[in-house]
Amino acid sequence: MALPSSRWMLLGTAAAAWGAVGAALVSQFYFDMQPCPWCTLQRLIFLLIGALCVMAALLPRAWGRKALAWLATLLAACGVAAALWQHRVAALDTMGCAQTLADKILSKLGLFDLAPDIFAPTASCAEASVDLLGVPYALWSLALFAVLGLTTTSLALRRHG
Repeated sequence: MALPSSRWMLLGTAAAAWGAVGAALVSQFYFDMQPCPWCTLQRLIFLLIGALCVMAALLPRAWGRKALAWLATLLAACGVAAALWQHRVAALDTMGCAQTLADKILSKLGLFDLAPDIFAPTASCAEASVDLLGVPYALWSLALFAVLGLTTTSLALRRHG
């Protein structure tokens, strides 16, 4: 059985990453599940992974697709770390996400002002700790980052573009 083309895999990966942000926004605006700083940082990482994958799919040369796939893999690893931090540390401490690295990154990038509906945290990590089907939201995010990372790694390691 032939493997799907790298371009289609990259576009599917982008759709999954952007779909995660869409699901987060539905959760926020329709189910009133307000995001914490680590939640919004993960949104940024998902958006960046999606953008890298779309750019990679549009490139004519395999080496360019592979380079961007490696960058997406690195971002996915950052996403795993952010989700793990949110689940293991920040969500357990009511002060655990007050002016943390997540706040500083988003603030320095100007995203609170640029797109407040998407990036402005409106809850503490403890308040934002919610389960979906009995599993914490942060772990769903971690699992998707892991899948995206495995996918982009496999694309980066492919012999032919």
